[in-house]
Amino acid sequence: MNMVKPKKHLGQHFLRNDEICERISDALSVSKEPRKTLEIGPGTGALTKHLLKRKDVDLEVVELDRESVAFLNKHYPELNGRVHESDFLQMPLDELFSTPVAVIGNFPYNISSQILFKVLDYKDLVPEVVGMFQKEVAERITSDSGTRDRGILSVFIQAYYAVEYLFTVDENEFLPPPKVKSGVIRLVRNNIAELPCDEKFFRVLVKTGFNQRRKTLRNSIRGLAGYHADLPFMDKRPEQLSVNQWVALATAFL
Repeated sequence: MNMVKPKKHLGQHFLRNDEICERISDALSVSKEPRKTLEIGPGTGALTKHLLKRKDVDLEVVELDRESVAFLNKHYPELNGRVHESDFLQMPLDELFSTPVAVIGNFPYNISSQILFKVLDYKDLVPEVVGMFQKEVAERITSDSGTRDRGILSVFIQAYYAVEYLFTVDENEFLPPPKVKSGVIRLVRNNIAELPCDEKFFRVLVKTGFNQRRKTLRNSIRGLAGYHADLPFMDKRPEQLSVNQWVALATAFL
Protein backbone atom coordinates (compact mmCIF):
# COMPACT_ATOMS: atom_id res chain seq x y z
CA MET A 1 0.00 0.00 0.00
CA ASN A 2 1.12 3.54 -0.71
CA MET A 3 1.80 5.24 2.59
CA VAL A 4 0.17 8.54 3.54
CA LYS A 5 2.26 10.71 5.82
CA PRO A 6 0.42 12.25 8.79
CA LYS A 7 0.12 16.02 8.38
CA LYS A 8 0.75 18.14 11.42
CA HIS A 9 -1.40 21.07 10.25
CA LEU A 10 -4.40 18.72 10.07
CA GLY A 11 -3.72 17.29 13.51
CA GLN A 12 -3.27 13.81 12.06
CA HIS A 13 -2.08 11.00 14.33
CA PHE A 14 -2.72 7.61 12.73
CA LEU A 15 -3.81 4.88 15.13
CA ARG A 16 -1.81 1.75 14.29
CA ASN A 17 -3.19 -0.75 16.83
CA ASP A 18 -5.73 -2.90 15.00
CA GLU A 19 -7.29 -4.27 18.19
CA ILE A 20 -8.04 -0.76 19.45
CA CYS A 21 -9.59 0.15 16.09
CA GLU A 22 -11.82 -2.90 16.37
CA ARG A 23 -12.84 -1.91 19.92
CA ILE A 24 -13.83 1.54 18.70
CA SER A 25 -15.88 0.04 15.89
CA ASP A 26 -17.54 -2.39 18.31
CA ALA A 27 -18.42 0.50 20.66
CA LEU A 28 -21.02 1.70 18.16
CA SER A 29 -24.40 0.30 19.21
CA VAL A 30 -25.76 -2.64 17.24
CA SER A 31 -28.70 -1.77 15.00
CA LYS A 32 -31.35 -4.16 13.68
CA GLU A 33 -31.27 -2.49 10.27
CA PRO A 34 -28.28 -0.97 8.44
CA ARG A 35 -27.84 2.49 9.94
CA LYS A 36 -26.29 5.45 8.18
CA THR A 37 -22.93 6.17 9.83
CA LEU A 38 -20.43 8.93 9.12
CA GLU A 39 -16.77 8.47 10.02
CA ILE A 40 -14.84 11.71 10.50
CA GLY A 41 -11.18 11.80 9.46
CA PRO A 42 -10.61 8.18 8.42
CA GLY A 43 -7.06 8.84 7.21
CA THR A 44 -5.86 5.55 5.72
CA GLY A 45 -8.84 3.54 6.96
CA ALA A 46 -7.56 1.88 10.15
CA LEU A 47 -11.02 2.19 11.73
CA THR A 48 -12.88 2.23 8.41
CA LYS A 49 -12.04 -1.36 7.54
CA HIS A 50 -13.67 -2.61 10.75
CA LEU A 51 -16.79 -0.50 10.22
CA LEU A 52 -17.11 -1.90 6.70
CA LYS A 53 -17.28 -5.42 8.15
CA ARG A 54 -20.41 -4.55 10.12
CA LYS A 55 -23.62 -5.50 8.34
CA ASP A 56 -25.59 -2.95 10.39
CA VAL A 57 -23.38 0.00 9.37
CA ASP A 58 -24.15 1.92 6.16
CA LEU A 59 -20.87 3.82 6.04
CA GLU A 60 -19.86 7.15 4.56
CA VAL A 61 -16.66 9.01 5.45
CA VAL A 62 -15.53 12.62 5.41
CA GLU A 63 -11.85 13.45 4.95
CA LEU A 64 -10.21 16.83 4.34
CA ASP A 65 -6.78 15.50 3.32
CA ARG A 66 -6.68 14.98 -0.46
CA GLU A 67 -3.90 12.39 -0.21
CA SER A 68 -5.95 10.32 2.25
CA VAL A 69 -9.03 10.62 0.02
CA ALA A 70 -7.06 9.20 -2.93
CA PHE A 71 -5.78 6.38 -0.71
CA LEU A 72 -9.29 5.50 0.51
CA ASN A 73 -10.75 5.51 -2.98
CA LYS A 74 -7.97 3.25 -4.22
CA HIS A 75 -7.87 0.73 -1.39
CA TYR A 76 -11.52 0.64 -0.27
CA PRO A 77 -13.56 0.31 -3.49
CA GLU A 78 -16.67 -0.46 -1.40
CA LEU A 79 -16.58 3.23 -0.39
CA ASN A 80 -17.08 4.30 -4.00
CA GLY A 81 -19.21 7.46 -3.97
CA ARG A 82 -19.22 7.53 -0.19
CA VAL A 83 -16.03 9.52 0.46
CA HIS A 84 -16.72 13.20 1.07
CA GLU A 85 -13.63 15.34 0.45
CA SER A 86 -14.75 18.05 2.79
CA ASP A 87 -14.45 19.73 6.18
CA PHE A 88 -16.95 18.14 8.55
CA LEU A 89 -17.42 21.47 10.32
CA GLN A 90 -18.76 22.95 7.06
CA MET A 91 -21.00 20.03 6.05
CA PRO A 92 -24.78 20.67 5.96
CA LEU A 93 -25.72 17.36 7.55
CA ASP A 94 -29.46 17.86 7.13
CA GLU A 95 -28.98 18.31 3.37
CA LEU A 96 -26.75 15.23 3.03
CA PHE A 97 -28.71 12.85 5.27
CA SER A 98 -32.47 12.44 5.31
CA THR A 99 -32.36 9.78 8.04
CA PRO A 100 -30.50 9.68 11.40
CA VAL A 101 -26.73 9.36 11.09
CA ALA A 102 -24.36 8.06 13.75
CA VAL A 103 -20.98 9.79 13.97
CA ILE A 104 -17.72 7.99 14.71
CA GLY A 105 -14.01 8.66 14.41
CA ASN A 106 -10.57 9.16 15.82
CA PHE A 107 -11.16 12.89 15.91
CA PRO A 108 -8.39 15.41 15.21
CA TYR A 109 -7.65 16.96 18.61
CA ASN A 110 -7.52 20.49 17.22
CA ILE A 111 -11.21 20.42 16.21
CA SER A 112 -12.68 17.78 18.56
CA SER A 113 -14.68 20.24 20.68
CA GLN A 114 -15.94 21.97 17.53
CA ILE A 115 -17.11 18.58 16.23
CA LEU A 116 -19.30 18.19 19.31
CA PHE A 117 -20.71 21.70 19.03
CA LYS A 118 -21.61 20.81 15.44
CA VAL A 119 -23.26 17.58 16.65
CA LEU A 120 -25.31 19.67 19.09
CA ASP A 121 -26.52 21.81 16.20
CA TYR A 122 -27.81 18.62 14.57
CA LYS A 123 -28.76 16.76 17.74
CA ASP A 124 -32.08 15.61 16.28
CA LEU A 125 -30.25 14.00 13.36
CA VAL A 126 -27.35 12.41 15.31
CA PRO A 127 -28.52 9.67 17.72
CA GLU A 128 -25.05 8.44 18.69
CA VAL A 129 -21.40 9.48 18.68
CA VAL A 130 -18.38 7.26 19.33
CA GLY A 131 -15.15 9.20 19.28
CA MET A 132 -11.55 9.37 20.39
CA PHE A 133 -10.50 12.62 22.01
CA GLN A 134 -7.57 13.94 23.97
CA LYS A 135 -8.02 12.19 27.34
CA GLU A 136 -8.45 15.46 29.20
CA VAL A 137 -11.27 16.52 26.83
CA ALA A 138 -12.93 13.08 27.02
CA GLU A 139 -12.90 13.27 30.82
CA ARG A 140 -14.33 16.78 30.72
CA ILE A 141 -17.22 15.78 28.45
CA THR A 142 -18.16 12.79 30.63
CA SER A 143 -17.56 14.45 34.01
CA ASP A 144 -20.28 14.51 36.66
CA SER A 145 -21.54 17.63 38.38
CA GLY A 146 -19.41 18.49 41.39
CA THR A 147 -16.14 17.43 39.76
CA ARG A 148 -13.31 19.73 38.77
CA ASP A 149 -13.42 18.64 35.10
CA ARG A 150 -17.00 19.87 34.70
CA GLY A 151 -17.33 22.63 32.11
CA ILE A 152 -19.44 24.26 29.42
CA LEU A 153 -19.22 21.35 26.97
CA SER A 154 -20.08 18.83 29.72
CA VAL A 155 -23.34 20.62 30.47
CA PHE A 156 -24.30 21.22 26.84
CA ILE A 157 -23.66 17.63 25.77
CA GLN A 158 -25.22 16.00 28.84
CA ALA A 159 -28.39 18.04 28.34
CA TYR A 160 -29.13 15.95 25.24
CA TYR A 161 -26.91 12.84 25.42
CA ALA A 162 -26.13 10.08 27.88
CA VAL A 163 -22.32 9.97 28.07
CA GLU A 164 -19.89 7.17 28.86
CA TYR A 165 -16.09 7.06 29.09
CA LEU A 166 -15.09 3.73 27.52
CA PHE A 167 -11.31 3.34 27.62
CA THR A 168 -7.94 5.09 27.46
CA VAL A 169 -5.45 4.78 24.60
CA ASP A 170 -1.72 5.23 25.16
CA GLU A 171 0.14 7.80 23.07
CA ASN A 172 2.54 5.12 21.75
CA GLU A 173 -0.28 3.51 19.76
CA PHE A 174 -0.16 6.37 17.22
CA LEU A 175 2.10 7.49 14.42
CA PRO A 176 3.39 10.04 15.22
CA PRO A 177 2.72 9.72 18.96
CA PRO A 178 0.79 12.70 20.36
CA LYS A 179 2.03 14.30 23.56
CA VAL A 180 -1.07 13.22 25.48
CA LYS A 181 -3.11 10.10 26.13
CA SER A 182 -6.45 9.64 24.39
CA GLY A 183 -9.88 8.64 25.62
CA VAL A 184 -12.72 6.95 23.73
CA ILE A 185 -16.25 7.96 24.70
CA ARG A 186 -19.79 7.21 23.59
CA LEU A 187 -22.73 9.63 23.48
CA VAL A 188 -26.28 8.32 23.05
CA ARG A 189 -29.17 10.72 22.46
CA ASN A 190 -31.57 10.92 25.40
CA ASN A 191 -35.34 11.49 25.18
CA ILE A 192 -35.17 15.26 25.70
CA ALA A 193 -36.53 16.71 22.46
CA GLU A 194 -35.96 20.23 23.72
CA LEU A 195 -35.22 21.83 27.05
CA PRO A 196 -38.11 23.42 29.00
CA CYS A 197 -36.43 26.80 28.70
CA ASP A 198 -35.08 29.13 26.04
CA GLU A 199 -32.23 27.03 24.65
CA LYS A 200 -30.24 29.97 23.29
CA PHE A 201 -30.41 31.69 26.64
CA PHE A 202 -29.48 28.40 28.34
CA ARG A 203 -26.21 28.43 26.38
CA VAL A 204 -25.54 32.08 27.26
CA LEU A 205 -26.24 31.38 30.92
CA VAL A 206 -23.94 28.34 31.16
CA LYS A 207 -21.13 30.18 29.38
CA THR A 208 -21.54 33.20 31.67
CA GLY A 209 -21.40 31.01 34.76
CA PHE A 210 -18.29 29.11 33.69
CA ASN A 211 -16.48 32.23 32.47
CA GLN A 212 -16.08 33.10 36.16
CA ARG A 213 -15.98 29.60 37.53
CA ARG A 214 -14.27 30.55 40.80
CA LYS A 215 -17.23 32.71 41.78
CA THR A 216 -20.56 31.52 43.07
CA LEU A 217 -23.43 31.72 40.61
CA ARG A 218 -24.96 34.55 42.60
CA ASN A 219 -21.95 36.66 41.65
CA SER A 220 -21.06 35.29 38.22
CA ILE A 221 -24.49 35.79 36.62
CA ARG A 222 -25.22 39.09 38.32
CA GLY A 223 -24.80 40.96 35.02
CA LEU A 224 -27.63 39.04 33.30
CA ALA A 225 -30.87 40.98 33.47
CA GLY A 226 -34.19 39.45 34.42
CA TYR A 227 -33.37 37.05 37.27
CA HIS A 228 -36.40 36.85 39.55
CA ALA A 229 -36.06 33.84 41.86
CA ASP A 230 -33.80 32.93 44.75
CA LEU A 231 -32.89 29.33 44.04
CA PRO A 232 -31.25 27.20 46.77
CA PHE A 233 -28.09 26.53 44.75
CA MET A 234 -27.14 30.14 43.97
CA ASP A 235 -24.23 29.96 46.39
CA LYS A 236 -22.70 27.04 44.50
CA ARG A 237 -20.04 27.25 41.82
CA PRO A 238 -20.95 26.41 38.22
CA GLU A 239 -19.29 22.98 38.13
CA GLN A 240 -21.47 21.86 41.07
CA LEU A 241 -24.76 22.18 39.16
CA SER A 242 -26.55 19.36 37.36
CA VAL A 243 -28.12 19.92 33.95
CA ASN A 244 -31.56 20.10 35.61
CA GLN A 245 -30.34 22.82 37.95
CA TRP A 246 -29.01 24.84 35.02
CA VAL A 247 -32.42 24.48 33.35
CA ALA A 248 -34.14 25.61 36.56
CA LEU A 249 -31.83 28.60 36.66
CA ALA A 250 -32.57 29.46 33.03
CA THR A 251 -36.32 29.41 33.71
CA ALA A 252 -35.84 31.81 36.63
CA PHE A 253 -35.27 34.66 34.20
CA LEU A 254 -38.08 36.81 32.82
